[in-house]
Amino acid sequence: MSGKQNAVFAGERMRAVICQQYSSPDVLRLAEMAKPRPRDNEVLIKVYAASLNAYDWHLLRADPFFVRAKAGLFKPRNTILGGDIAGVVETAGSGARRFKPGDAVYGCLESCGAGGLAAGGLAKYVCAREGVLAPKPPGVTFEQAAATPMAAVTALQGLRDAGRIKHGTRVLINGASGGVGTFAVQIAKAFGAEVTGVCSAHSSDMVRAIGADVTVDYAVQDFSRTGQRYDLILDIAANHTVADYRRALCPEGLCVVVGFSALGHTLRVALATLSGTKYEGKRIVLLAANNTDGKDLVFINALLEAGKIVPIIDRHYPLTEAANAIRYIETGHPKGKVVVVIGGHATPACGVKQPSFP
Repeated sequence: MSGKQNAVFAGERMRAVICQQYSSPDVLRLAEMAKPRPRDNEVLIKVYAASLNAYDWHLLRADPFFVRAKAGLFKPRNTILGGDIAGVVETAGSGARRFKPGDAVYGCLESCGAGGLAAGGLAKYVCAREGVLAPKPPGVTFEQAAATPMAAVTALQGLRDAGRIKHGTRVLINGASGGVGTFAVQIAKAFGAEVTGVCSAHSSDMVRAIGADVTVDYAVQDFSRTGQRYDLILDIAANHTVADYRRALCPEGLCVVVGFSALGHTLRVALATLSGTKYEGKRIVLLAANNTDGKDLVFINALLEAGKIVPIIDRHYPLTEAANAIRYIETGHPKGKVVVVIGGHATPACGVKQPSFP
């Protein structure tokens, strides 16, 4: 977060992983820096865990180039990555009312941005506006909570808001084993949908275990050429053409594209969206997930508390290995989320447990 957002306690220091230039994870380094202080509507959080998303490596590499328009043209305005965090409130600003010291919270710092794309989770402490936080359910670990906000809210907005999912909707999720995908499978089932998950053979058992009725191995079959038709496609992998989407949709069907594998793909989908052209009533839309609405995190919190979604965590890394965590996010095709543990061992959960998969 920016210096304007985070004044500091004189003399107090903390450890953080900082990024002072756009490049590969090789430029990340562990440093001592000033401990932040909350503004009036913020709380200071002692971070126990942070999760990483594709958002973080895109920021690190300034890829695509146009992210520099908000993140900083020549170098990052915000030098600490890590969009999702979970921890304990240490102090509160004078105008903060929802949370008090000692409260366990989690949220998405990306929605705290002011004048730049924000992060800040790869640090011992971080400040956040109360509106982007939710109370951590007692049956969820700090690691699980940190793994949730950005990915789960993106999945929710893609399915419920853009996709208008309802009971009985035939949904295909392309990229079902990743961070957003694992939440999307579970959220779709919570809405009563029939879910097909596209993933690797290696991830098939896991995707079925979290609720998918059918899985498609992308290395063996192209979902757009199986002859199956879907009411809704949520494409997180973003590796198919507009023609592919139309082929796989039912009449009046809808495809929501979440991630962008290449700028050219994004432009083609954007043109199809802006043109408003329909074929047999089929539509394709781009999703720009909005993490600024705290109501969506409240909705996700209810699903967590009810056990209807369980964050899937592939790997944990200590703060000192944050660079390796980002390398794995970028190249390792993780099953679910990757979490950086910062505050030592988090308090064990008394309810929701991390499933085991082959």
